[in-house]
Amino acid sequence: MFTHEIFLSPFTWRYGSPAMRRIWSEVHRRRLWRQVWVALARAQMAAGLVRPEQLADLEAHIETIDLERAEQIEREIGHDLMAELLTFAEQAPQGGPVLHLGATSADIEDNADAMRIREALDLIRDRLREVLEALAEAIDRWAATPCMAWTHLQPAEPTTVGYRLALYGQDLLRDWEEISRCRSAIRGKGFKGAVGTGASYAALLEGTKMTPAEMEEQAMAELGLAAFPVAGQIYPRKQDWHVLVVLAGLAMSLYKMAFDLRLLQSPPFGEWSEPFGARQVGSSAMPFKRNPVLAERMNALARYLGALPSMMWETAAHSLLERTLDDSAIRRILLPEAFLAADEILHLALRIIRGMQIHEEALQRNLERYAPFVALEPILMAAARAGADRQALHARLRDHAMAAWEAVQSGVPNPLLERLAADPEITRWISPESLRHLTEVYRHIGDAPQRARALAQQIRQVIKSDGVSQ
Repeated sequence: MFTHEIFLSPFTWRYGSPAMRRIWSEVHRRRLWRQVWVALARAQMAAGLVRPEQLADLEAHIETIDLERAEQIEREIGHDLMAELLTFAEQAPQGGPVLHLGATSADIEDNADAMRIREALDLIRDRLREVLEALAEAIDRWAATPCMAWTHLQPAEPTTVGYRLALYGQDLLRDWEEISRCRSAIRGKGFKGAVGTGASYAALLEGTKMTPAEMEEQAMAELGLAAFPVAGQIYPRKQDWHVLVVLAGLAMSLYKMAFDLRLLQSPPFGEWSEPFGARQVGSSAMPFKRNPVLAERMNALARYLGALPSMMWETAAHSLLERTLDDSAIRRILLPEAFLAADEILHLALRIIRGMQIHEEALQRNLERYAPFVALEPILMAAARAGADRQALHARLRDHAMAAWEAVQSGVPNPLLERLAADPEITRWISPESLRHLTEVYRHIGDAPQRARALAQQIRQVIKSDGVSQ
């Protein structure tokens, strides 16, 4: 009995959903093993090696997982799959004698692992679909709402809130496509025996009308899983590495969104904030704090997930010759934790997107403070077209800009427009009314609203089709 009196992984109870924990549970793992054993027995029944009543006995006990008994056997023999095999055989006395005919452990484990990875990817896609749907709604809602854009963390030009959200949506749409491709490419080992040659099955099937390849095809069809055409004792561990790369790519996209939110929630920006409960405590010492804890947790878990592919890279690269066992322990850790971390990150992202607050007064404050500077180039071009000396006017505009920047830095409202309107050398070429027109922020957001809405529509189309966009 596991309790909080001993160490429990945070993924056991704190991070990740119950649904994802069930997929990576020991009970589910053993249930999948039994499904693989039964699929193999069914194929071998077609070859005349298993009787129908033996198969029926095995099928009747697929769900009868007895961890206590299996662990008792494992303590004696030191082999978890063999302990489960013996437990299954005890429960099914008719079918037990024909379990695991010709198989090696990896024939069972690797096919079950592939099935479990596929299930986990399906759940991740379901979570990501929810995130993308919520994000598409937010993009549409804020598509035309101007805000200041920042490059190098310095004020640049206006953009829109929806267009910035579309940046995240575009990355996540790519992640959706990569996850979809990864899921469709998952393969099991198949049934190829100890070193992948199928020699044990060839010996077993000698004199029957079935070849090892036909037996493998029938058993894998039963599992609904394609097999690698070539494998050693195990399926290529490069597949595991690719799965983790795809999950890490998803974490990368959501990391950026969360990090941006942390910046924009800080008081100097003050434009966005994550949801904050009425009785939520931000700090044990400072009662006024509204820390962005959800975004910070996303960043922490995403950093962890982003570090995992390198360890799986080494696991795949170090899989010497037909197989070494140093992949076993690390895969027991990396695969479940990668999926549970991704699951939790998506849960946090959905919670943030659905409850995110956009503070329009702060958007306006920052636009009033910095956006007028953006109009200087259009003003210069308009004056030059009217006949002004471009170089002389550039110097004059620069003087006004530097003075206005100093004023802004000291905390007063941006005086640029007033300074320009009061300068006869400028109003000689451009009227005060035209100056005001040129400094209107909506003149400087380009086609950001249209692009944002188009991206939102593309998101909806792709996830509705449930496939990979072209």
